[in-house]
Amino acid sequence: MKRPLATLVINAILLVVAAVAVGPLLWMVSASFMPAGQANQVPPPLLPDPPTGEHYAALFSRLRLGRYALNSAMVSVSATLLSVLLNGMAGYAFAKLRFRGRDALFQVLLLGLVIPSQVAMLPLFLLFKSLGLVNSLVGAVVPLTATIFGIFMVRQYARSIPDELLDAARIDGASEGRIFWTVVLPLLRPILVTLAIFTFMSAWNDFMWPLVILNDESRYTLPVALASLSGEHVQDTELMMAGAVLTVLPVLAVFVFLQRHYVRGLTLGGVKG
Repeated sequence: MKRPLATLVINAILLVVAAVAVGPLLWMVSASFMPAGQANQVPPPLLPDPPTGEHYAALFSRLRLGRYALNSAMVSVSATLLSVLLNGMAGYAFAKLRFRGRDALFQVLLLGLVIPSQVAMLPLFLLFKSLGLVNSLVGAVVPLTATIFGIFMVRQYARSIPDELLDAARIDGASEGRIFWTVVLPLLRPILVTLAIFTFMSAWNDFMWPLVILNDESRYTLPVALASLSGEHVQDTELMMAGAVLTVLPVLAVFVFLQRHYVRGLTLGGVKG
């Protein structure tokens, strides 16, 4: 009797925690369909009465949210593809290629993890200014293409690749480039998918760096555009909720679509690393 009771208590606690976590998101979706002013009532209603899609129409017609969404998509997709490629090659090199100073260089890279990203923003901005990358989407992409955390993830996973497999490919006459593309890359797929999800989510949701590097409103990404709109439409709670829903949906779709690979990459990385 004790065991079913304990299971029931645990399930009840998990259900409460899930409700606390998911509840605000569900209300955000509900509020985005409420008529103007309804979400500000006390107490706020749970469901729209009547539901309306006027706020979504206003975001794309009157506030040109489509342009900002396109900017975010360009930044996120470009950063994800380059991150998978560059971090994959660097992580594999630190794990399996032998060169002088490899371990010392990797330890220096790890020291960078303890430095807050905000501290590096000023020198990074000055560097990008000297390169002419300020107020460009390229400037918003570059810092996300090769990260210490991404290199560390791939390196830990790549260490599980058998050296015998690589040596056999070298004996057969394969070049290092061919070994990476035909042998290593397929084996790194789970961790690269995990890295792609992390990078896409980080790039799509990033607010601080695009705010610093982008000056032209036409180049704003979605989070920066929504933040600027909130100042003009601070009382339009339903409009802001609609914008938040549109911001969350792409990230949620990518996560759900790649969830199986994501969990597999984290599990295998934790076991093999």
